[in-house]
Amino acid sequence: MADKLLRLRVLGSATPYPSVDNPCSGYLVSAGGTHVWMDAGSGTLGPLQRHVRLDELAAIWISHLHADHCADLLTAYYGALYADVRLAAPIPLYGPPGIGDRLAGFLTNTAVRSPIESAFAVTELYDGHQVEVGPLRLTSRAVAHGMPAFALRVEASGGSLVYSGDSAPCAALTQLADGCDVLLCEADGAQPPAEGEPLHHTAEDAGRTAEAARAGRLIVTHVGRLLTPEQAVAGAAAHFDGPVDHAAPGSTFEIGRATGAL
Repeated sequence: MADKLLRLRVLGSATPYPSVDNPCSGYLVSAGGTHVWMDAGSGTLGPLQRHVRLDELAAIWISHLHADHCADLLTAYYGALYADVRLAAPIPLYGPPGIGDRLAGFLTNTAVRSPIESAFAVTELYDGHQVEVGPLRLTSRAVAHGMPAFALRVEASGGSLVYSGDSAPCAALTQLADGCDVLLCEADGAQPPAEGEPLHHTAEDAGRTAEAARAGRLIVTHVGRLLTPEQAVAGAAAHFDGPVDHAAPGSTFEIGRATGAL
């Protein structure tokens, strides 16, 4: 039974650049033998390989095109095409509009466009996008981050995980997270925001969103560098009645009937 549960592995959760012992945002979501790399922030390709090779991924899903969420796609491209990996087919890559051209623009060094489609089968996300990846159902919603950005709901074997990506509190995220077993929510915002409209959740916002969505558990991630993880957990817990954890690098959570950290 346990091997059929939804499993979340934290590859990294730092922002906006890696710390000595914590890569940027990246997670491996698995059910049985199906694995999805969810955000590919700076430094996450290394720890990903503790669990799966690039040619063992069923898909890659990217929330938005800030480097701390997608930069390791660049090195994954080289790994997929020019090293010891032999792809049977390009890796399905789900990401915001323009992701293919963004990658090609960075990787192309001559008049000939780099063959990113040989490494990645690109599908651009839209609000309400759904896809089945093995036993996993992935549902994406557009969220508020001042640029094209998406949150994700992953469902499998009776368990559900919602990942905020980077987002200010918004109705779309609360709706997507309604009744989920686990909400993995960023906590990078200042309280109050430095200027203009907020583009991130604060730790307190994360607690409020989890409470409004009736989530079973909250995991705070992408914690801003002016907070400790302990402070972020405490800030979120002040507004959410359920259990609150921190997405520490290397941690694993089983989601479903046995929801909890391993």
